[in-house]
Amino acid sequence: MAPRKRSGRGISFIFCCFRSSDHPEITYRLRNDSSFALQTMDPVLPMPPVDELDVMFTELVDELDLTDKHREAMFALPAEKKWQIYCSKKKEENKGATSWPEFYIDQLNSMAARKSLIALEKEDEEERNKTIESLKTALRTKPMRFVTRFIDLDGLSCILNFLKSMDYETAKSQIHTSLIGCIKALMNNSLGRAHVLAHSESINVIAQSLSTENIKTKVAVLEIMGAVCLVPGGHKKVLEAMLHYQKYASERTRFQTLINDLDKSTGRYRDEVSLKTAIMSFINAVLSQGAGVESLDFRLHLRYEFLMLGIQPVIDKLREHENSTLDRHLDFFEMLRNEDELEFAKRFELVHIDTKSATQMFELTRKRLTHTEAYPHFMSILHHCLQMPYKRSGNTVQYWLLLDRIVQQIVIQSDKGQDPDATPLENFNIKNVVRISTNMEHTELQQKLEKKERECDAKAQEKEEMMQTLNKMKEKLEKESSEHKQVKQQVADLTAQLHEMSRVSPKPPKKSIPQPTNALKSFNWSKLPENKLAGTVWTDIDDTKVFKILDLEDLERTFSAYQRQQVMAGPGHTWASGQGSAITRSLKLSNEEIKRAILTMDEQEDLPKDMLEQLLKFVPEKGDIDLLEEHKHELDRMAKADRFLFEMSRINHYQQRLQSLYFKKKFAERVAEVKPKVEAIRAGSKAVLQSSSLQQLLEVVLAFGNYMNKGQRGNAFGFKISSLNKIADTKSSIDKNITLLHYLITIVEKKYPKVLRLHEELRDIPQAAKVNMTELEKEINTLRTGLRAVENELDFQKSQVQQTGDKFVSVVSQFVTLASFSFSDVEDLLTEAKELFSKAVKHFGEDTGKMQPDEFFGIFDQFLQAVTEAKQENENMKRRKEEEERRARMEAQLKEQRERERKMKKAKESGEEGGEFDDLVSALRSGEVFDKDLFKLKRNRKHIASQLADCGRERPITKLNF
Repeated sequence: MAPRKRSGRGISFIFCCFRSSDHPEITYRLRNDSSFALQTMDPVLPMPPVDELDVMFTELVDELDLTDKHREAMFALPAEKKWQIYCSKKKEENKGATSWPEFYIDQLNSMAARKSLIALEKEDEEERNKTIESLKTALRTKPMRFVTRFIDLDGLSCILNFLKSMDYETAKSQIHTSLIGCIKALMNNSLGRAHVLAHSESINVIAQSLSTENIKTKVAVLEIMGAVCLVPGGHKKVLEAMLHYQKYASERTRFQTLINDLDKSTGRYRDEVSLKTAIMSFINAVLSQGAGVESLDFRLHLRYEFLMLGIQPVIDKLREHENSTLDRHLDFFEMLRNEDELEFAKRFELVHIDTKSATQMFELTRKRLTHTEAYPHFMSILHHCLQMPYKRSGNTVQYWLLLDRIVQQIVIQSDKGQDPDATPLENFNIKNVVRISTNMEHTELQQKLEKKERECDAKAQEKEEMMQTLNKMKEKLEKESSEHKQVKQQVADLTAQLHEMSRVSPKPPKKSIPQPTNALKSFNWSKLPENKLAGTVWTDIDDTKVFKILDLEDLERTFSAYQRQQVMAGPGHTWASGQGSAITRSLKLSNEEIKRAILTMDEQEDLPKDMLEQLLKFVPEKGDIDLLEEHKHELDRMAKADRFLFEMSRINHYQQRLQSLYFKKKFAERVAEVKPKVEAIRAGSKAVLQSSSLQQLLEVVLAFGNYMNKGQRGNAFGFKISSLNKIADTKSSIDKNITLLHYLITIVEKKYPKVLRLHEELRDIPQAAKVNMTELEKEINTLRTGLRAVENELDFQKSQVQQTGDKFVSVVSQFVTLASFSFSDVEDLLTEAKELFSKAVKHFGEDTGKMQPDEFFGIFDQFLQAVTEAKQENENMKRRKEEEERRARMEAQLKEQRERERKMKKAKESGEEGGEFDDLVSALRSGEVFDKDLFKLKRNRKHIASQLADCGRERPITKLNF
């Protein structure tokens, strides 16, 4: 049902009482005026005696849930008017079944269970939505007994259970929005609202819907929760719901999702402004209502939570939307912040407090407590804060979080010790924090043990893979020794045959191609020379078969060269010490441990790759070593970093050992990076060679080109594959938004459906298009050079006298043996990939000497992307056409809907429907609910600005790193 329009008079009537300091209870609102409109009708029954009529009329008025003022107005009506109203109401009630609440509850339970069992058709989804929309209407328009019965049957729990059990697809559908609308309708009278607020889960479940991607649903949720903040007792429930949502959505901190949505761009102006307005209205309601009405400390407490999340720079950015309603909420936020900060600063006899400056806040606190009994305790707190543990990785932040929560609760609690926020200290039980601390060392040891186990597993896996490679290479060498001569002869024979074929291949005959009656727009292709056709895919393609299938008249009509285009709307030395010190600190190993790790080739995995990389960058120069050698008698007096460099320089071939160790650690990783690239070339080459869909598509494109091009540009037997990406350059003469590619896709879908497997058959093309052969060969050469350097160092170390504990020769010998076989396997794969690639290029008549993989496969990748986009555009055009056809029907439905609204408006004016919760939501959305405060803040704005001008405005708080 479309939202009901309200006049400015209705809004002001509801909120006239907001000019006082206390917010009233929301009560059923009957649009009054002495001109109380009713449908005129003649009662069909005689009017009973006045006493009996008063009893009947009293029951009716009780059902309407009116305020005392409106009850008096109703009872003051003449007897004839009372009887007319009574008959009208009873006639309306008799039109529907009294058992409808049971029907809707059964439907809700069925829907909640059914969605998880079977997939629903589109018609079923529409029917479900109609049912929920009907319930929403019934909760708004039916008599009070309907709402009472719905509540008695626990209908609210059925709605909440449905919301909790929704799957992803339902959560982003209109059904989700309609369910929230049902709750909003239920809250539109005092009984339903009281029931929703009294339910233990209702506000929490409503808050869970903030996780949806449906903007309309999210806006509806924010409007309900913002309005609940204005209801007595509702503010605390909303804060509890946001704490619940923090756990539900795994937020790092409360309100995180809201600030993310406030900052995120959706790309759709109307939706974006609607969502951001709803968020800001909710934030303003949270900050200004509840305990914040009276407590400055509570407002500062809550606002700082939003400032920590970075709301201020987001607000500055939101000004770019230039939306008056949104700006109204932004003004209220900033003006209230300025006034609160000014009031807070007065406590310290200042104009402004820079809350981003730790120094200023410390000085203010110190001055405030100096010469007081609290000062020794303040110093004790600071002293113990210095002793508080903190590590960048670990759970010690829990200590600081506990301290933060304790201070917060002390500040914001009331005189009776009650906490107005929903973040109780019990959540941070000191026993839990102590338990975390005592278990921390055990956890770290456990993590180290698990790391070592993973490393051992990785080593075992690496060794197993190397052995498999070794066995594979042995088998390969045995086969090569017996097949080498045979393969060589086959290659020679094949080369001779190809040479002979290219030398004596006959000239292809001229084709018999149908001629269009009128000149057509040309397809700007590049014909393949006839001397390059032999042995290519084009020898197996016969485009004359296509002409028998194509609708040539339609093709001629769509791409005529003379047809007038229609105008269409388009879419739119000190150094050494410093570095050595940094390395040793980060390694957390002694010099002896580092030396042992290098000599044993890091058998215990103490030196990570990034540390080895740093050690290699800062290898001491010969001058540094000579200087250290001169002062070796002062070893005990050397700085820690200098002693480290001296110890390392005592290792024979220190730099070469480091390089060998680094290469050994990185070898498997580098091979793992190179292999997929080689495999991509192999897979991409096989794909284009074996794709039947691609061959069929080329046949159709060849037919198109030969029919549309005349003379020298026509009668082609093949074309360069780069021409595929020129198909979209030919535009229709009927509609400039339609290209030959759009037309080609339409023909393929109708006449050659098997070609639609093209993307599946060429799924390896995108990866192959990313491989640059020059870069790939450079990476393989780097591996080859590195392996050769390790082998040279191994030869050198074998010629030296080995120190005690030196395991270089034994470890590296094993590594070189396995790595050589593994690298040989990569080289063989590359050779095979190059052969397949060359075959693929020749298959399409291209020049193998000029075409590289990224260029060759890039042509197909670009074409596949263009096909996907054009196919989507075809679907969009089809959808737009269907939309235009539905427009007339929609206009008729809209007319009918407006008529229903007109009747419902009359019914509401007759006292049949309450809407005060809707009015509260509307005023919150527009910002009218904040008018009193906004007027006062604007009045003080000039005064605040003049005071801030002298001290300078604090820059907005940006996001903190949690």
